Amino acid sequence: MDYLYGKTLAELKEIALGAGEKPFRAAQLAQWLYGKNAESIGDMTNLSRGFREKLEHSYEIGKAPPLQESLSADGTRKYLFRTGKNHFIESAWIPDRERSTLCLSTQGGCKWGCKFCMTGTMGLKEQLAPRDILNQYGSLPFRDGVTNFVFMGMGEPLDNLDNLLRTLEIMTSDWGYGLSPRRITVSTVGIIPGLERFLRESECHLAYSLHNPFPGERAALMPVENKYPLREVVDLLKKNRELFKGQRRLTFEYTLIEGENDSRRHGEELVRLLNGLRTRVNLISYNEGTDLPWHGVSRARAEEFRDFLNGKGLTATIRNSRGGDIEAACGLLSARKADQ
Repeated sequence: MDYLYGKTLAELKEIALGAGEKPFRAAQLAQWLYGKNAESIGDMTNLSRGFREKLEHSYEIGKAPPLQESLSADGTRKYLFRTGKNHFIESAWIPDRERSTLCLSTQGGCKWGCKFCMTGTMGLKEQLAPRDILNQYGSLPFRDGVTNFVFMGMGEPLDNLDNLLRTLEIMTSDWGYGLSPRRITVSTVGIIPGLERFLRESECHLAYSLHNPFPGERAALMPVENKYPLREVVDLLKKNRELFKGQRRLTFEYTLIEGENDSRRHGEELVRLLNGLRTRVNLISYNEGTDLPWHGVSRARAEEFRDFLNGKGLTATIRNSRGGDIEAACGLLSARKADQ
């Protein structure tokens, strides 16, 4: 059986034509899948019985509820899903007053092996299809309350670019979920070929996972530096700075790790490196709820680092870690589930 959920309008048109139906049936299918959140093909009452029977012979809707849900004391909800290829992935819902953010995964595991990331210890298990990516949103009962989306869960989104772009098409098209691309942020460690294409083919926000401005030190934490150097990534972003003149946002993600990247010289190099970019540095408190040997900095230290950057003309903010009591660190729950 194949799944209807996660198909683009063009793919749904091929399905309709293959069943001997008119092309407009594709738009009806899309409306049922993404507008009306149909739970079964039988719910699609404006389709003929014959067409529904043909669909039921070869397809299922394809949405599946999470295997596990955990609720943090701070309101964060962590979800564990099983993919179509029988791997485990995670998503997290993070409420914050009038804002509600859903963090989505794009891969089962990740091949880049960032030393401070639990997902990086797993290796790459699976490229998630649009169905598995979207299911992290579409299967949730409160999905209409989500205001923002970040692709910062398990995996490197630009390593699964075709499926990412198909997912974004469904999320932002009028025939899909109709979401504004200004509500969606895609994070990357800097896969340059994918980044070039993403900048051209998407209007969503971009977040670059920098974490250390010195190439040698960054390579020790993030092996991707050896293939896609941060200075080449920053140069590419500067050449495309006109893409971020409007409401589209460019952010540099920077996880503060005690003794690794939190000194004044790191701050000074960040200022020098990002000079000329209209951007924000998002300082993240390292989540210590993992088995990895790193420690976050104190709040006072994070504020000192932030204030130094702001004083030098960069816009810097602090994002607090959430859900530490429910293993919300990216990849932690999946890794432990796989070991059971």
